[in-house]
Amino acid sequence: MSTFAYEVFSEVAKQKTFFAAATQLNVTPSAISHSIAGLEKDLGFSLFIRSRTGVRLTPDGQKVLPIIQGILNSEAKLAEEAARINGLNEGRIRIGAFSSVCINWLPDIIRRFKKMYPKIELSVTQGNFNEVAEQVRLGTLDIGFSALPIKEKLEVIPLHKDPIYCIAPEKFKPQEGKIVTRSDIKEKSFILQQIDYDRDTKRALDTYNVSVNSIHYSIDDASIIAMVESGLGLGILPELALQKLSGNVNHYPFKENFYRTICLISHSEAQQTPSTRAFLKVVQAYLLERYGNEDHFF
Repeated sequence: MSTFAYEVFSEVAKQKTFFAAATQLNVTPSAISHSIAGLEKDLGFSLFIRSRTGVRLTPDGQKVLPIIQGILNSEAKLAEEAARINGLNEGRIRIGAFSSVCINWLPDIIRRFKKMYPKIELSVTQGNFNEVAEQVRLGTLDIGFSALPIKEKLEVIPLHKDPIYCIAPEKFKPQEGKIVTRSDIKEKSFILQQIDYDRDTKRALDTYNVSVNSIHYSIDDASIIAMVESGLGLGILPELALQKLSGNVNHYPFKENFYRTICLISHSEAQQTPSTRAFLKVVQAYLLERYGNEDHFF
């Protein structure tokens, strides 16, 4: 079986339609269909369930996806290592990150990395914490920015403690002046993204006994700011998410210290390519310069 068949299988699993996979691989849909049929024949079982709207993996397909992705990643690693030995300094890195890292960190990190390694191809996929971790686990991403805890068995490097703040309208004044206490938010409504009601955000709200009925959901960080500005409730956002947002709101620390721990996830060091290891070093150097010796872990 050729690696092209594996590439087709991986892309169809990602795109969920033969047509979209064909577009990404610059081949015809019939070539995609023929390749999948040949792979299914060689393996002896079906990989996809077909429907009018697209395809989805069978249980057997789900089992072999990480194995096939591992083969593709090994092929890429071999090619890159050969390029390194030959002094070509080529390769690729597929990066996953959540929105505030995409906006605030990655532009500078990528600019620095490309200046040092101009021939290495970089791609960025945005997703929430769980999506990034899952794609790294499957091998469709090489490296990801997420937040602790990480359930998947991956290499995890804690990077930065990101403080969590209460977002309030300008007229809101905490009773103790500069910090928010339990009495300040008693019976108040909170606005947040549904995917953020997890990990440290949930811990902060649970500590203050904010009921689920008092939580209203918004689509992104900017709309949270707009709704808080309009007096529809209070918000809760980490410091990094606030850095490029504007509005007539104030942010206050909670009386207890809450923060999320941003981390970098990848496969084991033995599975990392030379370009991935170089990218890790650039990330660490960038954060050391940006934050000094505070709130980072290396």
